[in-house]
Amino acid sequence: MRISVWSLLLACGFSFFITLFLYIQQGMPTLNEEIRQALLDLFLFWFSITWNVGLLSALFISLKYIFNSCNGGYMMKLLACGTPQSSYGSYEVIENIGYGDLVKIWRKWFMLLIWLVGTEMILALSYSTLFTNYTGVFEWFDICWLFGFVLVAGFFSFILLGLRCKRIKVVKC
Repeated sequence: MRISVWSLLLACGFSFFITLFLYIQQGMPTLNEEIRQALLDLFLFWFSITWNVGLLSALFISLKYIFNSCNGGYMMKLLACGTPQSSYGSYEVIENIGYGDLVKIWRKWFMLLIWLVGTEMILALSYSTLFTNYTGVFEWFDICWLFGFVLVAGFFSFILLGLRCKRIKVVKC
């Protein structure tokens, strides 16, 4: 839910500022029905593009939140290499996680999301080809379906992320 709200807010903000910039660049013509409709069309055009950027930004921003919160009695801990600590083997827990600490983890998580969304796309395409009247992907696929696929993949990615990345441990909180 957090990622959805953040991505929508970021997309609305980016689209608003781009539309405002284009309106100012055109000399700020007097607002009438035709200009309002053109501004709305510009906003909606840029919204679909910036929603993708907003989703990527929201995914990165939310990763820090995920490491700093307890969900269902469990918490993900980010481990630093090199300094020994007995409770986690040869790793030390990073208590104050910054965005710089998350770049490598985010890249692994992002690649895992890409593979999971790709798998979902193959399953959805197989289903639509076998059980519906659609003949291709682009008859039904749009940004909303992609967003849903990313959310479902995000759920399953947290299950697999602890297995794929040695710097993440799941502990009780």
